[in-house]
Amino acid sequence: MIAYLRGTVLEKHPNQVIVDAGGVGYDVTIPISTYSALPAEGAEVRLRIHTHVREDALSLFGFLTSEEKLLFEKLIDVSGIGPKLAVTVLSGLATADLIAAIRQGQVEFLVRIPGVGKKTAERMVLELRDKLDVLGPVPAVAAAPASSFSALEQDVVSALVNLGCARPAAEASVRKAKAAGVPVEFEPLFRKALELVR
Repeated sequence: MIAYLRGTVLEKHPNQVIVDAGGVGYDVTIPISTYSALPAEGAEVRLRIHTHVREDALSLFGFLTSEEKLLFEKLIDVSGIGPKLAVTVLSGLATADLIAAIRQGQVEFLVRIPGVGKKTAERMVLELRDKLDVLGPVPAVAAAPASSFSALEQDVVSALVNLGCARPAAEASVRKAKAAGVPVEFEPLFRKALELVR
């Protein structure tokens, strides 16, 4: 199983990065927090990898921190949460906020994440509340500053669409987030837009 990947960033998109390691391009699914902290294309990156094997597919899920990987693996142990929904959950809230919401049983906070209904949120709290002590306090990952606002805005819209939002609603929520004075950085703009999309 692949557990760690070091190589060059060939391409990066919200929820996906292609890493050239030894001449092989690995397609890795990533949460928004990892995407926002990735180096530029052509730079070296090191990712912790969870290899998910099914009869018809072998998928790689990548994380910049061991805490995110551990939280992802805890999430996929919850009944009804597969790897794709786990990435959506990690993308919907900062790691520290997600841990706090689960520990404190804040179901109403968790259901704001696209794809997470009340029953799924309740299962997350029930099954994970006492299993997150190993994570302790998690430091926030700083978001990378945007080089071009229009490209950044499009990345945020694309990330919202990837999470299941309709494009018109995603575009409207990004406009509202900008109007609310959110810092022009990917992660804060994305999280605020995600709050406003419903």
